[in-house]
Amino acid sequence: MTSSQIPAHLPRKLAISLWDFTWYTQTTQGEPFADLDRAFAEAVDRGYNTVRICAAPLLLFGEHDIDTTALRFVNMGGDTGQRTRWYDATGGAVIDGRAHLRALFEAAKRNKCFVIVSSWEYQQSPAFLADSSWHDMLSAIPADERHEALARAEARLVSYLAAEGLDDRIAYVEIHNEVDLSRLAEVTSDSVDTFWAQRPYLEKALAMLQDAHPNVLSTVCYGIPPYLDLASVPDNAQVAHQHIYVYGVLGALEAWAQVRASPPTFPTDELKSLLREDAPTFSEWTTTIEPWRLEATGISTSMFYAYDWVDPIAWDAWLYRHFAQFETAMLQAIDARLEAVSIWAGHHGVPAVIGEGWIGYTPLEADFEDGAVGQFVAAHAVQRCIELGYWGTLTGSNSAPHHPGWNNLNFQRRMNRLFLTAH
Repeated sequence: MTSSQIPAHLPRKLAISLWDFTWYTQTTQGEPFADLDRAFAEAVDRGYNTVRICAAPLLLFGEHDIDTTALRFVNMGGDTGQRTRWYDATGGAVIDGRAHLRALFEAAKRNKCFVIVSSWEYQQSPAFLADSSWHDMLSAIPADERHEALARAEARLVSYLAAEGLDDRIAYVEIHNEVDLSRLAEVTSDSVDTFWAQRPYLEKALAMLQDAHPNVLSTVCYGIPPYLDLASVPDNAQVAHQHIYVYGVLGALEAWAQVRASPPTFPTDELKSLLREDAPTFSEWTTTIEPWRLEATGISTSMFYAYDWVDPIAWDAWLYRHFAQFETAMLQAIDARLEAVSIWAGHHGVPAVIGEGWIGYTPLEADFEDGAVGQFVAAHAVQRCIELGYWGTLTGSNSAPHHPGWNNLNFQRRMNRLFLTAH
């Protein structure tokens, strides 16, 4: 499968918006995905032709007795997560899972869009269900059987969409989002890194999916790709799909403030200097989030506190003051990683796609990545993707209906037009 042999019904290039699991966790009145046709129309208006989602394959097509016809979604409890990116759900939606998936693909078809099918099930998505049944089901699958279980469920998902005449909307299928940063990494041994430890499981899962649906592209996905050891990526991945978060100045802020630390060192005086005036002390702050929900999401109470209570102006000001020290290194990192993935894709005769990027994970109301500097970095990355012949890329992970960056209309239109019309 060479990049020139991309299935004929798929676009020549994919301009991607990252809808993750939010397309089913934020669906109540007034939330960004209450109307899927409107969400797609807004995406098309901004120049996108592809969305990337958690299709919840193990929940909707796995082997269990969970009733998926009335899935009740909630938030993290109280006001926890309401200023943390991806976690600001209202809660209260009740959804028929398969019907909602079908509705998304039908809306994609009406709006001439395509869908990258993935799963966040061994990361965040089960944390939003009202009870722990989804999380418990996933945990009960032995670590060395999870990759295959995902492949079987995804094969059934594709068959379900095919029966509805909607499989032509699938751009490609990922076994799982960021396998190295998910609970799929529990197969890792002490003597082998996560990439080599997971490689045989991913190879087998891909083979199963490709045997079941030879006309649908499938691949793997890493959160921190092994740029210095890309031989660890399965050779039967049919798309060179990777994520590029360079962090740079953002990483320096996190190290300085120890945003991801745990008590007793958390919170540091440096972090306290970035908090809102009305922030409670960490010792007085309470959260109603349940222990199983914390385990399911992987976000600590420390991180929820930091991202919920940070002053976004103080946060952004620190980043702007220090960006010049990291600018060259950040741009060089983007260049080197994009080139490395492009070379791997060329050797394997497959198209290259960046599914997430570019700077990193920031508080919901922080504007650094969506502002002048973030747009400058993203524009550089998109231009490099054009020069390297990427099949797909994105203006940034925050360019989606559930992020404030969705309002940067002209920037998204300009970047997507530039990418889609380039030769």
